[in-house]
Amino acid sequence: MESVTISNSVTSIGDNAFSNCSSLTCIVIPESVTSIGDSTFGWCTSLTSITIPDSVTSIGDSTFGWCTSLTSITIPDSVTIISSNAFCGCDSLKSITIPDSVTSIGDNAFRYCSSLTNIVIPESVTSIDGWAFSGCSSLTSITIPDGITSIGGYAFSGCSSLESITIPNSVTYIGDSAFYNCSSLTSITIPNSVTHIGEKAFDNCSSLESITIPNSVTYIGEKAFNNCSSLTSITIPNSVTYIGKKAFNNCISLKVVYYTGTEEQWNSIYIESDGNEWLSNATIHYNYEG
Repeated sequence: MESVTISNSVTSIGDNAFSNCSSLTCIVIPESVTSIGDSTFGWCTSLTSITIPDSVTSIGDSTFGWCTSLTSITIPDSVTIISSNAFCGCDSLKSITIPDSVTSIGDNAFRYCSSLTNIVIPESVTSIDGWAFSGCSSLTSITIPDGITSIGGYAFSGCSSLESITIPNSVTYIGDSAFYNCSSLTSITIPNSVTHIGEKAFDNCSSLESITIPNSVTYIGEKAFNNCSSLTSITIPNSVTYIGKKAFNNCISLKVVYYTGTEEQWNSIYIESDGNEWLSNATIHYNYEG
């Protein structure tokens, strides 16, 4: 089966309806359809393009997962949620338009979309769930809008071509391994709204040269900057009360720490001794005002 035309009397396409139809290259979805179920087109490995009509309001889990020939898709502005694994493994997908109607991007939604080079997340989105863009190894830039409040665990892990990113003031939480192994990342701006930097958040960001942690942060998790081998300086605010195990492990270029508090305040920070030798051996400039 290479092509399918769905009758305009159909209102929903059920779970797994065309799953594993590996010869399917073309499908026309009529305006009558309002929902597309879980794994509906999963593993349709010959499907190159598809048009989702404006009538569709929901895209189920793994709907287009592992459609490895899919190169582009436009999501209509009737859709509010991009569910988990929706486009996971679509490794030929080069571009996608996310409309202003979308409020949530689910777990693994674009994971392993290794040909995707850039993406604009609309201001309507409030959360980026875990692994959402993990393994998007060709992604060079991404715009995170002001509406986002949290960046889930591993959300951008393995985005090895990502060079810079600006996190908006709305974000309060950076999840574990959020930017793990973003090996081309040279700079990142963390806003004053962030209070928590999770474990391994920037682990193995081997091109990151400097970073300023805002004075809203109180917690730097275990291995947060582990293996950031190009990191030469860091600014740490006096709001920080805890630095986890191996937070700065193998930061072999770290020479300077700018600390906004006094020496007494620095000594009161609970710094796990295991793997933080590079931090301890750096020259610390107290009462730094920037």
